[in-house]
Amino acid sequence: MTSYDALLLVSFGGPEGPEDVIPFLENVTRGRNIPRERLAAVGEHYHLFDGVSPINQHCRDLKAAIEADLAAHGVDLPVYWGNRNWDPYLADTVRRMRDDGVRRAAAFVTSAYSGYSCCRQYLEDIDRARAEVPGAPEIDKLRVYYNHPGFVEPFVEAARAALAELPADLREGAHLAFSAHSVPLAQPGRERYTAELADISRLVAGRAAPGHPWELVYQSRSGPPTQPWLEPDIVDHLEKLHAAGVRAVVNVPVGFVSDHMEVKYDLDVEAANRAAELGLEFRRAATPGTHPRFVAMVRELLVERATDAADRPALGVLGPRPDVCPADCCMRGITV
Repeated sequence: MTSYDALLLVSFGGPEGPEDVIPFLENVTRGRNIPRERLAAVGEHYHLFDGVSPINQHCRDLKAAIEADLAAHGVDLPVYWGNRNWDPYLADTVRRMRDDGVRRAAAFVTSAYSGYSCCRQYLEDIDRARAEVPGAPEIDKLRVYYNHPGFVEPFVEAARAALAELPADLREGAHLAFSAHSVPLAQPGRERYTAELADISRLVAGRAAPGHPWELVYQSRSGPPTQPWLEPDIVDHLEKLHAAGVRAVVNVPVGFVSDHMEVKYDLDVEAANRAAELGLEFRRAATPGTHPRFVAMVRELLVERATDAADRPALGVLGPRPDVCPADCCMRGITV
């Protein structure tokens, strides 16, 4: 690993106690003029879980799993972790990396897709953090990995397991609902984002549940009602399936790497409760989390980038994304 002397895990961040909730949401929404009452309403989702988002603990667990995997394969690199919106903040981590003598690092982001909020915004956050730290190390973001076998295969396994949890008499007719975070229709890179989501949904459905009907749906929208976002919403979709006589649904949250709040509340509470009200059997497939195949993928992406490997695994029809996106890719004000 001569190209890099560290690996940086970059994530969204989340509150770890009731007193953190509103400050965290203020960080996330800074500059967007979100009314205080809206922040308080969203904050109630976190308070259902004692003000703790699972995402930070997931990052601790993922960091430990990556460290163990690297060591087991003879890759001697330290692993750091920094967040966009909560402690440990990315700039603080970059400062610690500099002080530890790191000169060049690869960054693995806990967001698998293309588009502004999934990819470009993380690049901007990395650049901003480096600008705050004189002498900061160079940091290269590893490529988009939504169609890497290490991301797809855990979802195939999880979808099969969720389907198997359904009552036997409902399993054969079950529908699959692949869900991801909704974004505004005007967001740069939205077309690529939806194409990638459709690609992985098709892959997982074909391998985990051939012959079962499936649809790509969205969740967790947050903008004003007048602003168009990606649809259909998962709750609306459940109501549509119920009206059509469907009796069982498996939700596969392909838009998410781990079980953070948009999974734990929007799916495990909101969608699951609506399904129960409708009399629909509802099962939610697990996210990759620290699945060994997913953890191994991080190392594989690192080695691929460090060695400029020609073999770049990618399933589906869209092929692997480049290591370095065009300079204007998915930038605000430019639709790509």
